[in-house]
Amino acid sequence: MEQGTEEWLKARCGSLGASQLNEALATTKSGWGASRENLKNRIIAERLTGIPAETFKNAAMEWGTAQEDNARKAYEAHTGVFVDEMGIAHHPALKHTHASPDGLVGDDGLIEIKCPNTTTHIETLKAKKAPSKYINQMMWQMRCTDRQWCDFVSFDPRLPSHLQLFIVRVERDEAIIADLEAKVAEFLTEVEKEIETLNKEWEK
Repeated sequence: MEQGTEEWLKARCGSLGASQLNEALATTKSGWGASRENLKNRIIAERLTGIPAETFKNAAMEWGTAQEDNARKAYEAHTGVFVDEMGIAHHPALKHTHASPDGLVGDDGLIEIKCPNTTTHIETLKAKKAPSKYINQMMWQMRCTDRQWCDFVSFDPRLPSHLQLFIVRVERDEAIIADLEAKVAEFLTEVEKEIETLNKEWEK
């Protein structure tokens, strides 16, 4: 299925996506972060209603979405490999969690595309590595698709041609994945218990 379609939105309704992992696992000095509770409530609402929650999009996010296909083509031109687009991949062992990678590369790889604002792209060029905030997302994508590596791509066509495209490969890390699976399982168990409690307390 094509990403962004009604079919795709329904397929991920009530499910924890790879891009939401940082929200689900965010912590503060005193415990879990507020984003975790907000995300739980959003997933609970989707499970109970069957209606995908509306997501906020600002101008920067719309720009990123609009440039994604151009970034994919730039990656293909630079690497000489073809990217096969896909819709959704559910986790093979944990129910209600999934990933929607930006594309499959060959038999073992993935691509994760970001088209950020120019200052963020320049920061990535200077760092010469994938921003740490995207590592969990890519690891979850690799687990859900049974892939061994993910090429992180940052693209900004507003810059001179030699600075527009950044590519770095992130290898699968089983230790990180195992830790994520344990924490995600805990999060999903909390969702199930809260749904059960709501139903019991209010069906009387």
